[in-house]
Amino acid sequence: MTLYNAEWCWYCQRVRKKLDELGLDYDVVEVPIRHSERKDVMRISGQSSVPVLVDGDTVLDDDDVIIPYLEQTYGVKR
Repeated sequence: MTLYNAEWCWYCQRVRKKLDELGLDYDVVEVPIRHSERKDVMRISGQSSVPVLVDGDTVLDDDDVIIPYLEQTYGVKR
């Protein structure tokens, strides 16, 4: 699992917190500040905004989508 992230980004912080709460292993790719320099994020997600989470073949590009995905996919089953 790979998170494309900007350390200062509040939305990215929310995703990192959820990944950590769930005890998931993930790699972090810190993106450049300038959107025009975010070539990897553009190639993977078609946009320059972060956070972007890549989980196998699944690419998610918004914290309001990523967090529910993580909870549903990796959260505690009741």
